[in-house]
Amino acid sequence: MLIINNDDVTALLTMADCIRVQEAAFTQLPTGGAMHRPRIDMYMPCDRPDGYFRWGSMEGANDGYFAIRMKSDIITWPRDADGLWTEDKYCREPGTYCGLIFLISTRNAEPLAFINDGVLQHFRVGGGAAIGVKHLSRPDTHTVGMLGSGGMARTFLEAFCCVRDIKLCKVFSPTAANREAYAAEMSQKLGIEVRAVATAREAVRGVDLLSSCTDSMAPVYDADWIETGMHVTNLGRREIPEAAIDRFDVIVRQGAAGLPMRQSERYQVERGQSPGAYIGGTVEEMKRLPEKNPQPGMGGDSPEFADRGRGGDKPDFADLVSGKCAGRTSRDQITFYRNVGNQGLQFSAVGGWVYEQAVKAERGRKIPTAWFLQDIRD
Repeated sequence: MLIINNDDVTALLTMADCIRVQEAAFTQLPTGGAMHRPRIDMYMPCDRPDGYFRWGSMEGANDGYFAIRMKSDIITWPRDADGLWTEDKYCREPGTYCGLIFLISTRNAEPLAFINDGVLQHFRVGGGAAIGVKHLSRPDTHTVGMLGSGGMARTFLEAFCCVRDIKLCKVFSPTAANREAYAAEMSQKLGIEVRAVATAREAVRGVDLLSSCTDSMAPVYDADWIETGMHVTNLGRREIPEAAIDRFDVIVRQGAAGLPMRQSERYQVERGQSPGAYIGGTVEEMKRLPEKNPQPGMGGDSPEFADRGRGGDKPDFADLVSGKCAGRTSRDQITFYRNVGNQGLQFSAVGGWVYEQAVKAERGRKIPTAWFLQDIRD
């Protein structure tokens, strides 16, 4: 059995491979060759009076591998002096995080690896967004408006460059030093022009591809900024304005994001940034959590999301690549790829690939598989 850390993943995984193995896994869903369970979070009160403990997990299986991705966080929702409202997280202390992928063989149920999820997580989300760009954006997409300058914004832009001939990215984030650093780093890494701009409006104006990659709890752009022919993608649920939904001519989901479960005080969809949340604590402690998403059209796979926007009920990626839905049919259409739903399957697809490369390259730390086996039937 292997322990594969973030340095190993960086050495073994390319964005092109990340995109390829996800696409291959997604296409197997209709025939049962792949399965997934969407993300579910569990909340319990923590020691901080302004935060909560959150456990998140998701599962997937394909091509001989099963993966469960697990993460343990203390979550807070701070507002800064300018009124910006974000979600922050850490494990044990600010600046440290705990996220693991447990990889298992579906052929004989053998545990194979623990993989740190940091690098792989960024890659799989950026790669997922690029799948939407590949299939829905105009082929001559050359310009990106990037809102956000963190780690996800870096992998998103790298992934876009794998599927389109990107020549210019205009980036905005509230902290000037962050957006300037992003522009310098990514222009050198990707060999394209990356320009830091002073406002979100300037970042969005005139681009082919609008990408929001933030931890914001509120919309980061206005719906009327969306222009004819744009492709739109996102990271968080709350960073997109509700009115944007009615601007989209074509909406394709990555996969089914929600769970068909009855909501109650203890199980709620879209509480905080959670697709589905089980919530512990007293009624008073639960008030620490942000209310459910006030943008009903962006919640889970709710009836509002399915019915709103142009084109009726929304297809998913498998419908798109199988020809059941047409996708973009004209240059003027505004397209949106909802980059959530197959999270668990992304981890088995990409995690399985990384494991195979680690075995070939003899990377990772070996530990006895026997430590995880027992002779008492469970």
